[in-house]
Amino acid sequence: IESHLKSRRTDHAFIHYWPAPEGGTSLRLAVKDNIDMQGVVTSAGSEYLARNSPPAPQDAPCLALARKRGVHFVGKTNLTEFAVTVSGKNRYFGMPKNRWDGKHEYIPGGSSSGSAVAVATNRADVAFGTDTGGSIRVPAACCGIFGLKTTFGLVSTRGVFPISPKHLDTVGPMAKDIDHLVQGMDLLQEGFAGRYSSAVANQPSAGSIKIGRLYLDGTDPAIDKAIDDELKARGFEVVTLSKRFQAKWVQADKDGKVVALADAWINDEQYADKKGVTKMTKLVIDQGKMDYTLHYKDALK
Repeated sequence: IESHLKSRRTDHAFIHYWPAPEGGTSLRLAVKDNIDMQGVVTSAGSEYLARNSPPAPQDAPCLALARKRGVHFVGKTNLTEFAVTVSGKNRYFGMPKNRWDGKHEYIPGGSSSGSAVAVATNRADVAFGTDTGGSIRVPAACCGIFGLKTTFGLVSTRGVFPISPKHLDTVGPMAKDIDHLVQGMDLLQEGFAGRYSSAVANQPSAGSIKIGRLYLDGTDPAIDKAIDDELKARGFEVVTLSKRFQAKWVQADKDGKVVALADAWINDEQYADKKGVTKMTKLVIDQGKMDYTLHYKDALK
């Protein structure tokens, strides 16, 4: 309760906060609170689960390497309820405060909002988030840090509150720089850091790396220009992807949203009538029921 209240009094990044001792040298790891940690209630950002769930009996398997290597767990981080929306807002635990420019307050992005803010405010070297349809990538972009959506199935999602465990759910690292992102990934897949170092040695310059550049309708021209300018400045070989590829990507994006929402209904409809679950989350679950009925089978083809 005290750690919850402390989080409410500060910037709402953490649901449970266990700061590292001053002068400590261990890697500081924050864990999104939809990932089971032994002895701690997994709230998934929900008042209902926070009040009615018992502490997790064991760690999720994705924490095994971090335990083995003796990292310091600095806390369980805030998120949007059930990890189903992307603004970062949370009615019960509060919205993590994102001041990436040091002055103004912005939305943190979601659903891994607390993980992103914990890293951005230097209370964690690495944070674990989850990503089904953008929940690592969106808050990383909003908070000015790095985030990696891992390949589906690469990292175990057992012990993670489910949205789309059979199709889209992933666990991945978030960090302020690439070096720490690699360290975070090495905590999720043993040997990753070594393979990354070998890959860098084999292709040390950007000029030897070919990047496919996808242009989409409706994007901000200033952002497109910033991306293009940076790729050019770094010396990457950029290949513009075809209109045919763009059309396939747009369809895949639509299908992915249908699958994510429908799977959220399949896995979480048991909470749709519970007191303490927000109206927004209930609406998302209801939308998933509609998508399952109308579009799910086609989206999975």
